[in-house]
Amino acid sequence: MDMPISRFADLARRWVDAPTRSVAAAGTTFAYRQLGPASGVPVILLNHWGANLDNFDPRIVDGLAAGRPVIALDYRGIGASGGQAPLTVAEMAADTVATIRALVLDRVDIVGFSLGGFVAQEVALREPALVRRLILAGTGPAGGTGIDKVGSVSWPLIVKGLLTFRDPKTYLFFTASEASRRAAKAFLGRLKERTSDRDPSVGIGAFRRQLKAIHAWGRQGPQDLGRIERPVLVVNGDRDIMVPSANSADMARRLPDAELVIYEDAGHGGIFQYHQAFTPKAVAFLDG
Repeated sequence: MDMPISRFADLARRWVDAPTRSVAAAGTTFAYRQLGPASGVPVILLNHWGANLDNFDPRIVDGLAAGRPVIALDYRGIGASGGQAPLTVAEMAADTVATIRALVLDRVDIVGFSLGGFVAQEVALREPALVRRLILAGTGPAGGTGIDKVGSVSWPLIVKGLLTFRDPKTYLFFTASEASRRAAKAFLGRLKERTSDRDPSVGIGAFRRQLKAIHAWGRQGPQDLGRIERPVLVVNGDRDIMVPSANSADMARRLPDAELVIYEDAGHGGIFQYHQAFTPKAVAFLDG
């Protein structure tokens, strides 16, 4: 059954036009953007380490919003949100639930990419009645293989980006093949399409605090993913060096109702490289 969202009747139709708004929750204010029709089960978007609202891929967001409300959130201490970035995924999940409740929503779908996928799992485990369907992309379970090494893998490539005058996501999210590098350039170009009302950049302090939360998630004991009794679409590239691709297969095996999609010659940002395939797949899954 579609959920009417009368307060969202004036939603923008394109991601680049969606105004930045804020809502009070959990003792601070959280920045968000929303777009799409005024009815349907809302889709909550949760993004990666060090990402603000301007790091969501416009093609994916617009594709999802063609048939449903979409709400992208900034975590506490990120972008225009208030407070200090949490040091645990559990705190981020509590903030996410509080923000969803503050938006007067009682049933949502969640698309979580990377760190956002950690948070999405935690939300689904904490509040099973709140979540209808999940899409977990470029992510892994608590205690997953190599997740506690995200920092040691990433810092050299971040430095490489600085030295080569390239966005580090070129090396972190994509492979070294010609096709993947072309996709990286196109993706980074899409992130610059919005020219006004851009979100404040993420400071090094928040960046480091989020990394501590990721490290703690990687060192955490495994969770009982069998408790997530909702349909889940698990997606990744076959060469993810940040959250190793084996984690996606592991999650898909442990979740009761999961479908696994792995894109060839793609890294952590497989959904961005293959956005033309991923977006209709995600729409069909959420329509199911």
